[in-house]
Amino acid sequence: MDLHTLGQFLAVARLEHLSRAAEELRVAQPSLSRSIARLEAELGTPLFDRGGRLRLNEAGRIFRGHVERSLGELEAGRRAVAEAAGQGFGTVRLASETFLAFSGPLAAFKQAHPEVEVELHQLSAEETARRLRAQDIDLAVVSQPIAAEGLECVALLDEEVGLAVALGHPLAARAAVDIDDVAGHPFVAARPGHWQRRLLERLFAGRGLVPRIVCEVDEVGAIAELISADLGIGLVPAVARRTVTRLPLAWVAVDAPDCRRTLTLAWGAGGRLTAAARLLRDAVAGWDWEGGAATGPAGAAGGTTA
Repeated sequence: MDLHTLGQFLAVARLEHLSRAAEELRVAQPSLSRSIARLEAELGTPLFDRGGRLRLNEAGRIFRGHVERSLGELEAGRRAVAEAAGQGFGTVRLASETFLAFSGPLAAFKQAHPEVEVELHQLSAEETARRLRAQDIDLAVVSQPIAAEGLECVALLDEEVGLAVALGHPLAARAAVDIDDVAGHPFVAARPGHWQRRLLERLFAGRGLVPRIVCEVDEVGAIAELISADLGIGLVPAVARRTVTRLPLAWVAVDAPDCRRTLTLAWGAGGRLTAAARLLRDAVAGWDWEGGAATGPAGAAGGTTA
Protein backbone atom coordinates (compact mmCIF):
# COMPACT_ATOMS: atom_id res chain seq x y z
CA MET A 1 0.00 0.00 0.00
CA ASP A 2 1.91 3.06 -1.27
CA LEU A 3 1.06 6.76 -1.43
CA HIS A 4 0.60 6.63 -5.20
CA THR A 5 -2.04 3.91 -4.94
CA LEU A 6 -3.80 5.75 -2.13
CA GLY A 7 -3.94 8.88 -4.24
CA GLN A 8 -5.42 6.87 -7.09
CA PHE A 9 -8.02 5.41 -4.75
CA LEU A 10 -9.10 8.89 -3.66
CA ALA A 11 -9.58 9.97 -7.27
CA VAL A 12 -11.74 6.94 -8.04
CA ALA A 13 -13.67 7.41 -4.78
CA ARG A 14 -14.36 11.05 -5.59
CA LEU A 15 -15.46 10.50 -9.18
CA GLU A 16 -16.95 7.00 -8.76
CA HIS A 17 -15.96 6.41 -12.37
CA LEU A 18 -12.87 4.50 -13.50
CA SER A 19 -12.46 5.98 -16.97
CA ARG A 20 -12.85 9.59 -15.76
CA ALA A 21 -10.45 8.93 -12.90
CA ALA A 22 -7.93 7.36 -15.28
CA GLU A 23 -8.21 10.38 -17.57
CA GLU A 24 -7.70 12.78 -14.66
CA LEU A 25 -4.73 10.78 -13.35
CA ARG A 26 -3.35 10.30 -16.88
CA VAL A 27 -3.02 6.55 -16.52
CA ALA A 28 -4.48 3.67 -18.51
CA GLN A 29 -7.83 2.49 -17.20
CA PRO A 30 -6.77 -1.21 -16.98
CA SER A 31 -3.73 -0.20 -14.92
CA LEU A 32 -5.90 1.87 -12.57
CA SER A 33 -8.40 -0.97 -12.25
CA ARG A 34 -5.60 -3.37 -11.28
CA SER A 35 -4.28 -0.92 -8.67
CA ILE A 36 -7.70 -0.66 -7.04
CA ALA A 37 -8.12 -4.43 -7.14
CA ARG A 38 -4.72 -4.95 -5.46
CA LEU A 39 -5.65 -2.42 -2.76
CA GLU A 40 -8.92 -4.22 -2.10
CA ALA A 41 -7.11 -7.57 -1.94
CA GLU A 42 -4.63 -6.14 0.56
CA LEU A 43 -7.46 -4.81 2.72
CA GLY A 44 -9.41 -8.04 2.37
CA THR A 45 -12.68 -6.42 1.29
CA PRO A 46 -14.18 -4.58 -1.71
CA LEU A 47 -14.20 -0.80 -1.47
CA PHE A 48 -16.71 -0.27 -4.28
CA ASP A 49 -20.02 -1.76 -5.32
CA ARG A 50 -19.79 -2.73 -8.99
CA GLY A 51 -23.39 -3.60 -9.79
CA GLY A 52 -23.96 -1.23 -12.69
CA ARG A 53 -22.40 2.13 -11.88
CA LEU A 54 -19.31 2.12 -9.66
CA ARG A 55 -20.23 3.21 -6.13
CA LEU A 56 -18.13 3.67 -3.01
CA ASN A 57 -19.45 1.22 -0.39
CA GLU A 58 -19.46 1.59 3.40
CA ALA A 59 -15.98 0.07 3.76
CA GLY A 60 -14.75 2.42 1.05
CA ARG A 61 -16.23 5.45 2.79
CA ILE A 62 -14.56 4.48 6.06
CA PHE A 63 -11.22 3.89 4.35
CA ARG A 64 -11.49 7.14 2.36
CA GLY A 65 -11.76 9.15 5.57
CA HIS A 66 -8.62 7.57 7.01
CA VAL A 67 -6.70 7.99 3.74
CA GLU A 68 -7.68 11.65 3.41
CA ARG A 69 -6.62 12.41 6.97
CA SER A 70 -3.33 10.53 6.56
CA LEU A 71 -2.39 12.20 3.29
CA GLY A 72 -3.56 15.53 4.70
CA GLU A 73 -1.21 15.15 7.66
CA LEU A 74 1.67 14.34 5.32
CA GLU A 75 0.94 17.38 3.16
CA ALA A 76 0.60 19.57 6.25
CA GLY A 77 3.97 18.29 7.43
CA ARG A 78 5.58 19.02 4.07
CA ARG A 79 4.23 22.55 4.08
CA ALA A 80 5.28 23.14 7.70
CA VAL A 81 8.83 21.98 6.94
CA ALA A 82 9.01 24.23 3.86
CA GLU A 83 7.83 27.15 5.96
CA ALA A 84 10.33 26.40 8.73
CA ALA A 85 13.11 26.12 6.17
CA GLY A 86 12.40 29.64 5.00
CA GLN A 87 11.01 28.68 1.59
CA GLY A 88 8.37 31.39 1.69
CA PHE A 89 4.73 31.43 2.65
CA GLY A 90 3.68 29.06 -0.13
CA THR A 91 0.05 28.45 -0.99
CA VAL A 92 -3.19 28.85 0.95
CA ARG A 93 -6.19 26.81 -0.23
CA LEU A 94 -9.62 28.45 0.06
CA ALA A 95 -12.93 26.73 -0.76
CA SER A 96 -16.47 27.99 -1.22
CA GLU A 97 -19.68 27.10 -3.01
CA THR A 98 -19.36 30.24 -5.12
CA PHE A 99 -16.78 32.98 -5.60
CA LEU A 100 -19.06 35.87 -6.50
CA ALA A 101 -17.80 39.17 -5.05
CA PHE A 102 -14.36 37.72 -4.36
CA SER A 103 -12.35 39.98 -6.63
CA GLY A 104 -12.17 42.92 -4.21
CA PRO A 105 -11.15 41.02 -1.06
CA LEU A 106 -8.68 38.78 -2.87
CA ALA A 107 -7.14 41.71 -4.75
CA ALA A 108 -6.62 43.49 -1.42
CA PHE A 109 -5.05 40.38 0.08
CA LYS A 110 -2.68 39.88 -2.87
CA GLN A 111 -1.66 43.52 -2.72
CA ALA A 112 -0.79 43.18 0.96
CA HIS A 113 0.81 39.72 0.60
CA PRO A 114 2.10 39.22 -2.96
CA GLU A 115 4.29 36.34 -1.78
CA VAL A 116 1.24 34.19 -0.95
CA GLU A 117 -0.39 32.14 -3.69
CA VAL A 118 -4.15 31.69 -3.22
CA GLU A 119 -5.65 28.48 -4.58
CA LEU A 120 -9.45 28.48 -4.99
CA HIS A 121 -11.68 25.39 -4.87
CA GLN A 122 -15.39 25.47 -5.68
CA LEU A 123 -17.00 22.74 -3.59
CA SER A 124 -20.34 21.71 -2.14
CA ALA A 125 -20.88 22.27 1.60
CA GLU A 126 -20.59 18.54 2.31
CA GLU A 127 -17.38 18.16 0.31
CA THR A 128 -15.98 21.29 1.95
CA ALA A 129 -16.44 19.93 5.48
CA ARG A 130 -14.89 16.58 4.55
CA ARG A 131 -11.86 18.14 2.87
CA LEU A 132 -11.31 20.60 5.73
CA ARG A 133 -11.04 17.70 8.17
CA ALA A 134 -8.71 15.90 5.78
CA GLN A 135 -6.52 19.06 5.56
CA ASP A 136 -6.95 18.99 1.80
CA ILE A 137 -8.00 22.65 2.01
CA ASP A 138 -7.06 25.27 4.59
CA LEU A 139 -10.07 27.58 4.81
CA ALA A 140 -13.66 27.62 3.64
CA VAL A 141 -16.48 30.12 3.49
CA VAL A 142 -19.87 28.44 3.58
CA SER A 143 -23.40 29.78 3.21
CA GLN A 144 -25.18 26.93 4.97
CA PRO A 145 -24.52 25.00 8.18
CA ILE A 146 -21.85 22.28 8.14
CA ALA A 147 -21.04 19.77 10.87
CA ALA A 148 -18.72 21.62 13.26
CA GLU A 149 -16.94 18.56 14.67
CA GLY A 150 -13.20 18.98 14.18
CA LEU A 151 -13.64 22.52 12.84
CA GLU A 152 -13.39 26.05 14.15
CA CYS A 153 -15.79 28.65 12.74
CA VAL A 154 -16.50 32.36 12.86
CA ALA A 155 -19.58 34.11 11.45
CA LEU A 156 -18.75 36.73 8.82
CA LEU A 157 -22.11 38.09 7.73
CA ASP A 158 -25.79 37.54 8.44
CA GLU A 159 -27.78 39.03 5.58
CA GLU A 160 -31.24 39.27 4.11
CA VAL A 161 -32.04 37.25 1.01
CA GLY A 162 -34.56 38.93 -1.27
CA LEU A 163 -36.40 38.25 -4.48
CA ALA A 164 -35.05 39.50 -7.80
CA VAL A 165 -37.48 40.07 -10.69
CA ALA A 166 -37.22 41.66 -14.11
CA LEU A 167 -38.31 45.31 -14.22
CA GLY A 168 -41.40 44.50 -16.26
CA HIS A 169 -42.52 41.68 -13.98
CA PRO A 170 -45.90 42.03 -12.19
CA LEU A 171 -44.14 41.76 -8.81
CA ALA A 172 -41.60 44.48 -9.60
CA ALA A 173 -43.69 47.22 -8.00
CA ARG A 174 -44.21 45.33 -4.75
CA ALA A 175 -42.30 46.34 -1.61
CA ALA A 176 -42.56 42.82 -0.19
CA VAL A 177 -44.03 39.41 -0.99
CA ASP A 178 -44.66 36.25 0.98
CA ILE A 179 -44.27 32.68 -0.23
CA ASP A 180 -47.94 32.36 -1.19
CA ASP A 181 -47.53 35.38 -3.49
CA VAL A 182 -44.79 33.67 -5.51
CA ALA A 183 -46.16 30.13 -5.52
CA GLY A 184 -46.63 29.10 -9.14
CA HIS A 185 -44.21 31.69 -10.52
CA PRO A 186 -41.29 30.22 -12.50
CA PHE A 187 -37.98 30.30 -10.62
CA VAL A 188 -34.37 30.45 -11.73
CA ALA A 189 -32.42 28.46 -9.15
CA ALA A 190 -29.04 26.97 -8.39
CA ARG A 191 -28.37 23.24 -8.59
CA PRO A 192 -29.66 20.91 -5.83
CA GLY A 193 -27.54 21.11 -2.68
CA HIS A 194 -26.49 24.73 -3.18
CA TRP A 195 -27.45 27.04 -0.29
CA GLN A 196 -29.76 29.15 -2.45
CA ARG A 197 -31.65 26.08 -3.71
CA ARG A 198 -31.95 24.66 -0.19
CA LEU A 199 -33.29 27.95 1.14
CA LEU A 200 -35.87 28.15 -1.66
CA GLU A 201 -37.03 24.58 -1.05
CA ARG A 202 -37.15 25.09 2.72
CA LEU A 203 -39.26 28.25 2.43
CA PHE A 204 -41.75 26.50 0.15
CA ALA A 205 -41.82 23.32 2.22
CA GLY A 206 -42.79 25.41 5.25
CA ARG A 207 -46.03 26.22 3.43
CA GLY A 208 -46.49 22.70 2.08
CA LEU A 209 -45.50 23.86 -1.40
CA VAL A 210 -42.88 22.98 -4.02
CA PRO A 211 -41.21 25.73 -6.08
CA ARG A 212 -41.71 25.70 -9.83
CA ILE A 213 -38.12 25.68 -11.09
CA VAL A 214 -37.85 26.26 -14.84
CA CYS A 215 -34.14 27.01 -15.02
CA GLU A 216 -31.51 25.20 -12.95
CA VAL A 217 -27.93 26.45 -13.23
CA ASP A 218 -24.48 25.40 -12.06
CA GLU A 219 -23.09 28.88 -12.69
CA VAL A 220 -24.75 30.85 -9.88
CA GLY A 221 -23.34 34.08 -11.25
CA ALA A 222 -25.72 33.67 -14.19
CA ILE A 223 -28.86 33.62 -12.04
CA ALA A 224 -29.31 37.40 -11.98
CA GLU A 225 -28.61 37.61 -15.72
CA LEU A 226 -31.32 35.03 -16.46
CA ILE A 227 -33.78 36.76 -14.14
CA SER A 228 -33.15 40.10 -15.86
CA ALA A 229 -34.05 38.37 -19.15
CA ASP A 230 -37.45 37.58 -17.56
CA LEU A 231 -36.91 33.81 -17.67
CA GLY A 232 -38.06 33.55 -14.07
CA ILE A 233 -37.67 35.05 -10.60
CA GLY A 234 -35.14 34.04 -7.96
CA LEU A 235 -33.59 34.50 -4.55
CA VAL A 236 -30.54 36.75 -4.38
CA PRO A 237 -28.49 37.66 -1.26
CA ALA A 238 -28.10 41.28 -0.25
CA VAL A 239 -24.33 41.32 -0.88
CA ALA A 240 -24.86 40.23 -4.49
CA ARG A 241 -27.26 43.09 -5.17
CA ARG A 242 -24.37 45.55 -5.06
CA THR A 243 -22.46 43.61 -7.73
CA VAL A 244 -25.24 43.44 -10.34
CA THR A 245 -26.58 47.01 -10.27
CA ARG A 246 -25.99 47.23 -14.03
CA LEU A 247 -28.80 44.72 -14.64
CA PRO A 248 -32.44 45.80 -15.12
CA LEU A 249 -33.75 44.16 -11.96
CA ALA A 250 -36.15 44.99 -9.15
CA TRP A 251 -35.42 43.80 -5.62
CA VAL A 252 -38.38 42.74 -3.50
CA ALA A 253 -38.24 41.83 0.19
CA VAL A 254 -39.48 38.37 1.20
CA ASP A 255 -41.82 38.40 4.19
CA ALA A 256 -40.25 35.42 5.96
CA PRO A 257 -37.95 35.84 8.99
CA ASP A 258 -35.76 32.90 7.95
CA CYS A 259 -35.17 34.17 4.42
CA ARG A 260 -31.55 34.93 5.28
CA ARG A 261 -28.13 33.41 4.98
CA THR A 262 -25.09 33.45 7.24
CA LEU A 263 -21.61 33.44 5.76
CA THR A 264 -19.28 31.42 7.99
CA LEU A 265 -15.51 31.03 7.81
CA ALA A 266 -14.29 27.57 8.84
CA TRP A 267 -10.91 25.88 9.28
CA GLY A 268 -9.57 22.73 10.90
CA ALA A 269 -9.31 22.76 14.69
CA GLY A 270 -5.99 22.16 16.39
CA GLY A 271 -3.90 25.14 15.34
CA ARG A 272 -2.41 23.43 12.27
CA LEU A 273 -2.75 26.36 9.86
CA THR A 274 0.32 27.57 8.02
CA ALA A 275 1.40 31.19 8.28
CA ALA A 276 -0.15 31.88 4.86
CA ALA A 277 -3.46 30.36 5.92
CA ARG A 278 -3.46 32.35 9.14
CA LEU A 279 -2.90 35.55 7.19
CA LEU A 280 -5.83 34.86 4.89
CA ARG A 281 -8.03 33.69 7.77
CA ASP A 282 -7.44 36.96 9.64
CA ALA A 283 -8.00 38.95 6.47
CA VAL A 284 -11.29 37.22 5.68
CA ALA A 285 -12.51 37.66 9.24
CA GLY A 286 -11.53 41.34 9.14
CA TRP A 287 -13.23 42.18 5.86
CA ASP A 288 -16.34 44.38 5.97
CA TRP A 289 -18.76 42.29 3.93
CA GLU A 290 -21.52 44.86 4.08
CA GLY A 291 -19.34 47.81 3.15
CA GLY A 292 -16.91 45.95 0.92
CA ALA A 293 -13.72 47.03 2.67
CA ALA A 294 -11.23 46.04 5.33
CA THR A 295 -12.19 46.79 8.92
CA GLY A 296 -8.79 46.56 10.54
CA PRO A 297 -5.14 45.64 10.05
CA ALA A 298 -5.96 42.01 9.31
CA GLY A 299 -8.74 43.01 6.97
CA ALA A 300 -6.37 45.07 4.87
CA ALA A 301 -5.91 41.82 3.01
CA GLY A 302 -9.39 40.37 2.90
CA GLY A 303 -11.31 37.79 0.85
CA THR A 304 -14.42 35.51 0.78
CA THR A 305 -17.62 34.48 -1.00
CA ALA A 306 -21.08 35.68 -1.97
